[in-house]
Amino acid sequence: MAENNGWMARDWAEEPPPASDLRPEIPHPARIYNALLGGKDNFPADRAAAERLIALSPGIQAAARCNRVFLQRAVRLVSELGIDQFLDIGTGIPSEGNTHEVAQQVNPAARVVYVDNDPIVLAHARALMAGPGHGRTTVLQADLREPEKILADPQVREALDFDRPVALLLVAVLHFVDEDQDPYRLVATLLDALPSGSHLILSHGTGDFDPPADVAAGTDVYRKATAQVTPRSRAQLERFLTGLEPLEPGLVPAAAWRAESAEEAATWAPGYAVVARKP
Repeated sequence: MAENNGWMARDWAEEPPPASDLRPEIPHPARIYNALLGGKDNFPADRAAAERLIALSPGIQAAARCNRVFLQRAVRLVSELGIDQFLDIGTGIPSEGNTHEVAQQVNPAARVVYVDNDPIVLAHARALMAGPGHGRTTVLQADLREPEKILADPQVREALDFDRPVALLLVAVLHFVDEDQDPYRLVATLLDALPSGSHLILSHGTGDFDPPADVAAGTDVYRKATAQVTPRSRAQLERFLTGLEPLEPGLVPAAAWRAESAEEAATWAPGYAVVARKP
């Protein structure tokens, strides 16, 4: 597991930390994911949670990388189809191959809005965006569970033209929204605001591929974290695609989405992935 010598270990003597409670003793999903990817922006509690997940499922690190590869391939695909606007909600701690990096490799004029509800994640993202070599990129603190506020935010309206197609990214974030928070309404609200030709890029954790006891053990790791996880079945995920046109290969296990080899497609990854177009 990575040592804590990244952003979280910065010497804040000259630059104060963000004005929020880091709560380093409580695991955070974004920092757990960062630890699984081998990142350095996490605390001991996050690494301990990641190590519990690895002990339960030794392939979980490969699965996290698989999800990252899906994001990059999906962003490149829609960019090559002409999409040059991206709304990435639940972005998490930035790591190599971010949405703006991939999109702006295809089209330097591409615009990206990152949205996350955690001020620590946003502080890190803003620090990254302050460096040279970035195109039009906006970082916004907001909550997926309040889609109307995201859509009405002046920064979003300034950055994105809602009269032209937009790619909406919900990558490994919806499984942190409980059923009683009506995730289907949240996604429908966001999609309703986007014009024809827009695309949804979605990945989501599932329990379809593992014994129930293993799924329960995995979700239990998050019970003491800042957000709990709700795996969903393929049938549940199909509800998010109502009225959309999935691109090939459709809604499939994340590792199999446009895999470049049979070995890659066979990687254990407890989630589904899809890119779908709004007609």
